[in-house]
Amino acid sequence: MTIATTDNSTGAEVSSDKPQVERTEAERGVAQIKAEYQIQRRAEPTPRIEPASDAADAPASGEGAVEAAGQGAGKRSGGQHQNRRQKSKAARAERGIRLCGKTAVGEVCPLGDKCTYSHDVAGYLAEKEPDLGPSCVNIDVYGKCRYGLRCRYAGAHPAAGDEKAESASQFYAHNDVGKDMQIRLRKKQIRFPRSDEFEAIWEREAKEGICDTVKGPSDEAREKRQRTRRGQIDYRGKTYLAPLTTVGNLPFRRICKGYGVDITCSEMAIAGNLLQGQQSEWALVKRHKSEAIFGVQLAGNSASVLGKAAELISSECEVDFIDLNMGCPIDMVANNGGGSALLSQPRKIGRM
Repeated sequence: MTIATTDNSTGAEVSSDKPQVERTEAERGVAQIKAEYQIQRRAEPTPRIEPASDAADAPASGEGAVEAAGQGAGKRSGGQHQNRRQKSKAARAERGIRLCGKTAVGEVCPLGDKCTYSHDVAGYLAEKEPDLGPSCVNIDVYGKCRYGLRCRYAGAHPAAGDEKAESASQFYAHNDVGKDMQIRLRKKQIRFPRSDEFEAIWEREAKEGICDTVKGPSDEAREKRQRTRRGQIDYRGKTYLAPLTTVGNLPFRRICKGYGVDITCSEMAIAGNLLQGQQSEWALVKRHKSEAIFGVQLAGNSASVLGKAAELISSECEVDFIDLNMGCPIDMVANNGGGSALLSQPRKIGRM
C-alpha cells in the first residue's frame, strides 16, 4: 500500500511503500490481544419453534383461552432435581437391605418402627456378601468392632462373652470420651461444680474488693479451682515435646517416643469446641499407652470456659498436666483474645 505524505519544507507530496498499520484507540484499562491469538466462539443455534398442528388446539382468545390460562396458573414446572427422589429410591433398592447400626451390635434400636434402616438380621445375612478376610483389625487391636454384623470381617468376631471381646487391655489409645458424652455436652447436660463454685467466690470477692486485679483470686478461690495433685512432675533431665498444631498428633508422638522423648503434649485444643462436644476437637486429646507423661494444651480467651474444659479433662481423661497456650499468633486464636493476646491481659491470666 502506498502512503502519501507532505514535506513541510517544500510542500511537495512524498510517497512511501511501507505497509500501513491500522491503529485503533484502545479503551482505558483493556489489554489488546492480537487477532491470531483470539478464539472465535461459535454462535449458539436459535431454538426451533414447531408450529401448532391445529389452530383449534391453542385458542388465542375467548373463553377457551381464559380457561387454559387458569388451568396452567396453578401448575409449577419441575426443576433440574425433580427426579432426585425417584433416583434415590432406586439406588436404595439396588443396595439391598441396610441393617440398623444398633441392631448390628446386638442393641435395641431406640427409634423402633420410625428407624429408616432394617431390623431384619436374617434377611440381611442372607443377602450379605462374603467376608473379605479371616481376621478383623478392630478385634485384633481394640478387642471389639463397632460395626458388628455389618463388618466385612464379621466371621472373625468372637462370640458374646468371650474374654478377648471384654478385655480392655487391647485398647492402645486412651481419653476417648465417646459419643454419649459428646451428645450430653451439646445438650448442656454436664455440670461443673468446682468451676461454678470458683466463679461464685470470684464474683463475691470482686464485689467486696478482696481479689487483686493483677495477682488474681485469693487463696480460697484458688483452692476451689486447683485439683488435688496426684504427684509432682520432675522435668529435670527429661526431654519435652512441645505442642505442635497440625503436626503433633498421636502417630507423630509415637514416633518421637521411639526416639527417646520423655514428656509429650497434645496439639492445641480450643476449650470452647471441647465443651460443645466436637468430635474433631476431642480427637486431639487422645493418649497412647506408650506416653508415660502426657499433657493437654488448651487455648481460649475466657477464664470460665477454660476452667470448665480443664475440669472436664481432668475428670474424664488420663492426663498428667494441662498447658495453657499463651503464645499462638495465628489470627483464629489471637484475634479472639486467646494465645499470644493473653499476654496483654494479666488480670485475666491471674483469674485463669
